[in-house]
Amino acid sequence: MHVLQIGSDRSKRGILFPGTPAFERQISYAHAFGRLDIVGFSLHSDGAIEHLQEGLSIHPTNSFSKLFYGLDTIRIVRRLPRPDVISVQDPFETGMLGLFIARMLNVPLHVQVHTDFLSPHYTQHSFLNRLRVAIAGFVLHRAQHVRVVSDRIKDEIVVHYRLKTHISVLPIFVDVEKFRDAPRLSGLEACFEQFKTKLLIVSRLEPEKNVALAIESFAKASPRESCLIIIGSGSEEEKLKKLTQEKNIAERVFFENAAAPIDYYPIVDLVLVTSHYEGYGLVIIEALAAGKPVLSTDVGIARAAGAIITSEQEFPAALAQWFKDGPRTMQLKNYSYKNFEEYVREYSDDIAASIKK
Repeated sequence: MHVLQIGSDRSKRGILFPGTPAFERQISYAHAFGRLDIVGFSLHSDGAIEHLQEGLSIHPTNSFSKLFYGLDTIRIVRRLPRPDVISVQDPFETGMLGLFIARMLNVPLHVQVHTDFLSPHYTQHSFLNRLRVAIAGFVLHRAQHVRVVSDRIKDEIVVHYRLKTHISVLPIFVDVEKFRDAPRLSGLEACFEQFKTKLLIVSRLEPEKNVALAIESFAKASPRESCLIIIGSGSEEEKLKKLTQEKNIAERVFFENAAAPIDYYPIVDLVLVTSHYEGYGLVIIEALAAGKPVLSTDVGIARAAGAIITSEQEFPAALAQWFKDGPRTMQLKNYSYKNFEEYVREYSDDIAASIKK
């Protein structure tokens, strides 16, 4: 099977840069498919380069402007062999482009959905997001197969669009054993040894992640001998730092520029997830796999995985209750895969189902 994948992940931890976990996963997918060509939206300034090896080819568009992503993708696709199926990483911009190319090449379209884009918070975020909801309906109705990462997203799509296209639920793979076996690092633990209770947030610092709610809840509910560790970066970082100063908790809130959040799970007591919406929620899976309780809004996989669920309005009270009564340990529930090989097989079968339609 020859798969052409179109995606928009430009991050330095993404598939366009060799040595990243995301890149290594593509090698496994290519071996399972037979051949995998990936065209990734990127800007010339990103510094991504074309990568070719047996069964796998990765082609950054290296566009001079985001306006040229589509034209540059078509230019690259025209010089590649005709695939058996096109898989797109979202039903929005890449979905629309993938649909156009699929029609041009007369091949089936496989659409992946990783975001809970029908959440009211998603559409309230921007006019562009509201436009994306309309584009998604057009694309999904014309796909041969749709893969989503949670039952929540599947149910919302079926109801909202009255979609008859087959939808499979294929959660994201997490190496849960790695988090279960993560060692406690004495040097890192010593950095926070003055605090009896340690809370953790692992998140992009963007509006949809609602990290301000976690800071405000911590300010209201936490005893003096506790601290909040925030791992992540984003457009709201300075705003959030200012908020900790306004709440007089800056000395107990630590913004860590950590490359390996896995090192922090063993030393903390509770993980907070305050997102307005999540497609899946990798942090929830990671924390619960590490045996740590998670206090979360009702997003993504949180409820099914076994997190403590509360609303945004009740988050401070729920945090206060946790400080009082716990629990201090929790276990991951309803995880889908025994190992990565099983996930790769299911992922390959899911894309192959598009061809059989």
